[in-house]
Amino acid sequence: MKPTKTRRELHAELQAQIDSFLQEGGAVKEVPRGLSGRPYAQSPLISIFEGQSHEDRTPVPEVVAAIEARKKPQAPLKHFKPRPKKKVILDDFGQPLRWEWVEE
Repeated sequence: MKPTKTRRELHAELQAQIDSFLQEGGAVKEVPRGLSGRPYAQSPLISIFEGQSHEDRTPVPEVVAAIEARKKPQAPLKHFKPRPKKKVILDDFGQPLRWEWVEE
């Protein structure tokens, strides 16, 4: 199995190709920022798909309904009982006597 190249190796290889191109007399054209590569940039985009728009599609609500029915139903929310809480029992002078568990 051939080992894959690391990013550094790919970057070094690409940089070597660029350097050799420039040393052999090649030049890079500067393109102004924001300039479009389309021939008529002001015109709307040309569709690359064959056929007409989505109007010739056939609606299939029963198929969609079957797919939705197969989806896992959401589990009902579990109802948890409130947990008992610890409450301090004080004497007449405000000193703690004991702790009790109280359900609220």
